[in-house]
Amino acid sequence: SINEETVELLQPYFNMEDYTLEYGKKVCGNAAGLLSWTQAMAIFYGVNREVLPLKANLAKQEGYLKIANAELAKAQEALDEKQAELDKVQAKFDAAMKEKMDLLNDAETCRRKMQAASALIDGLSGEKYRWTQQSKEFKSQINRLVGDVLLCTGFLSYCGPFNQNFRKLLLKDLWEAEMRAHKIPFSENLNLISMLVDPPTISEWNLQGLPGDDLSIQNGIIVTKATRYPLLVDPQTQGKSWIKKKEQDNELQVNSV
Repeated sequence: SINEETVELLQPYFNMEDYTLEYGKKVCGNAAGLLSWTQAMAIFYGVNREVLPLKANLAKQEGYLKIANAELAKAQEALDEKQAELDKVQAKFDAAMKEKMDLLNDAETCRRKMQAASALIDGLSGEKYRWTQQSKEFKSQINRLVGDVLLCTGFLSYCGPFNQNFRKLLLKDLWEAEMRAHKIPFSENLNLISMLVDPPTISEWNLQGLPGDDLSIQNGIIVTKATRYPLLVDPQTQGKSWIKKKEQDNELQVNSV
């Protein structure tokens, strides 16, 4: 109930020299207490006059804070819902990205396979002509096989004792002419060496000491392919050295004469 007028009316008393607590105690203890109380109430009024607006503003701001907290809680709830939706969408996105990467990897693998297949097809397309020609050649070889085998068997059976020139005479001038007369197909320019022995075997013979000329190779063929035991006329002992080296693993027994 204290107001500004009351405090203003008390002001002249506060300005008196004897209106103090110490002087009041000298006069009367109760008067000193009343004196001190009036001074305290005046000070309280001055302080309260500044505090009341602050308290009112505090209550107002607390109301605003309550409303803001409610809105914050509501917004947080909405945010949580959106976050949950975002997590679901993110999970779908991650799954879609993983599927995309898997598809990209599969596509890259498929692309490499297609490139390899295309390269293979391009390579094989170049072989198609060669295979076609080789197939035709095989058919022709089959037709000529009887005559070729006949020439090879004749060579193994009868050409052993003769030199290179007489062997060519037998094959080219006599036997091939006879086969033409009887219309027996055979290969022109037949290579007896490639027909009767493969290159690795020839290389092995050379390592064992057999000379690499055609006559020596032909003699090696006769020695290894003929059904009868050959008689070697070997003044240079090349054939003898070759046979010893060739048959040393087979426990070849040599009788000295």
